[in-house]
Amino acid sequence: MKPWEKNIRKVVPYVPGEQPKGDRLIKLNTNENPYPPAPGVEKALREMDADLFRKYPDPASSLLVDVLAEQYGVGKDQVFVGVGSDDVIGMAFLTFFNGEEPILFPDVSYSFYPVWAELFHIPFETPAVDEDFKIRKEDYYRKNGGIIFPNPNAPTGLELGLMEVEDILRHNQDVVVIVDEAYVDFGGHSALALLPRYENLLVVQTFSKSRSMAGMRIGYGIGSPRLIQALQDVRYSYNSYTMNRPSQILGAEAVKDKVYFRQTLDKIIKTREETKDWMGKMGFSFPDSKANFLFATHERVPAKTIFQALKKEQIYVRYFDTPRLEDYLRITIGTDAEMEALRRFLEAFL
Repeated sequence: MKPWEKNIRKVVPYVPGEQPKGDRLIKLNTNENPYPPAPGVEKALREMDADLFRKYPDPASSLLVDVLAEQYGVGKDQVFVGVGSDDVIGMAFLTFFNGEEPILFPDVSYSFYPVWAELFHIPFETPAVDEDFKIRKEDYYRKNGGIIFPNPNAPTGLELGLMEVEDILRHNQDVVVIVDEAYVDFGGHSALALLPRYENLLVVQTFSKSRSMAGMRIGYGIGSPRLIQALQDVRYSYNSYTMNRPSQILGAEAVKDKVYFRQTLDKIIKTREETKDWMGKMGFSFPDSKANFLFATHERVPAKTIFQALKKEQIYVRYFDTPRLEDYLRITIGTDAEMEALRRFLEAFL
């Protein structure tokens, strides 16, 4: 080791989903929306003045904040935006989880949580989900330094009911509780309804999934004014200009088109339910997903074998080579044509 290396922070990084290249592949591994963003996004992009790239963006992202506040019926001082929900959650870890007690999140959940905890030197514990991959609310009644969990959960797609979410909040009013709702629009029930009763609740959502804008990196958190001000203070102490101007403009346009948003969600939900039906008949089983993916295992063929066979055919799904998950595939819901190609391959292969 070189002398200067002793002061380098050592971390085990998050491993993102594979981003394969090619025109003929079917990409069902990173939960992207298979449909384009709202028409207003494309129109605004075509009409965008190149001069806006010359100037710094609005550090408060006021245009986007105003639209989100109106959409969800909250105050502008209750909305925080960031470069994807990862940015929002990472900033929340840095801002809120500074106690001596360990924070809590499920052992099967978003794999970025332990990375942030290690990076920021935050003690953490991971209560195990049960044998059906469900979060046990009672595991979160003990003393802790904060709580975060995805709802619907990832990679399982299971939703914790709103009454159970509130029960966790009711038992943890002295710490910040973050509900990560990246997939809530595909059939879940948002904890936003609980905000008036719990000023320690932060709800985080994203444009990457339901709004078809993963490439723009837009995320947001909604909470009490005191929580949002604390996040803003930390962000302005770290990087004032986190969100670029095109993202602010195009994000606002995406929120405005409520009809297109609903139509796209309905298509994905319909395809998901149809996929559940034919996969079940092929011998697959999976939790009752409320997200835009299925977490599936086959009754006789190992998940890794199916994963490798699919990859050879340029069909990409997600495989987690980790304890408890090694016999499951996470399969994003694509277009009807993409899911039909998956069905035909699996039918022949199995």
